[in-house]
Amino acid sequence: MSDTVADKLKDQILTRAERVPRHIAIIMDGNGRWAAQRNQPRTFGHEAGVDAVKRVVRAAAEINVSYLTLYTFSSENWRRPRDEVEALMSLLARTTLKELDELMQNDVKLVTTGRINGLPQSQQDVLKEACQLTTDNRGLVLNLALNYGGRREILDAVKAIASSVRAGILDLAEIDEETFSSFLYTADLPDPDLLIRTSGEHRLSNFLLWQTHYTELYITESLWPDFDRHRLFEAVADYQRRERRFGRISQEPPSES
Repeated sequence: MSDTVADKLKDQILTRAERVPRHIAIIMDGNGRWAAQRNQPRTFGHEAGVDAVKRVVRAAAEINVSYLTLYTFSSENWRRPRDEVEALMSLLARTTLKELDELMQNDVKLVTTGRINGLPQSQQDVLKEACQLTTDNRGLVLNLALNYGGRREILDAVKAIASSVRAGILDLAEIDEETFSSFLYTADLPDPDLLIRTSGEHRLSNFLLWQTHYTELYITESLWPDFDRHRLFEAVADYQRRERRFGRISQEPPSES
């Protein structure tokens, strides 16, 4: 798709700036299928997926998205073949180091979500350094969900709350949804407004189960390595046409048609 078409879509989106999603989350699916279509190993697809990440981060910043969460490596991904997991870990470290200068130049703040201490130590060190170096940046917050699982996150929150109640720090009667959210990995982030899933699959795959209770879903057949600036803008434009009622009745005037 030409940049001209994408630019027009961007301009359209920015005319409704109040309806630009504050937080977009993406399940980046389809790297393996993209590689298979080209008779290449799955790692070839993961490498191509990195280019899609860079395109989407830049495009999200263009339309003033505040938070972008990418489902980078799930707790279930450890079940994949060992060589693929090792390649993914290596790619994570290499990409983080390689893109650090651009993150700084574009004022992007890098944060992580998940059991980061379960990653290999070398990857932990790289991520920790990148997060520290970008901590004062005030632009887009790029959140990488790593070694992340939604059910595990909820269980960890329940255990932490139980420990706080037992220690007398927290009163059981005072626990509400806001309190519970404060014990999640994403305590410092708003819930996603829009969740995009590539490759046409229609499931959450254990991603942000608590946080997506009223998130708008957008499914695209595009495989992740093919996802680009124009496709992101299409998803956001679709989101802007929706009415978010959060359980209420419609507040918009009826159509005259």
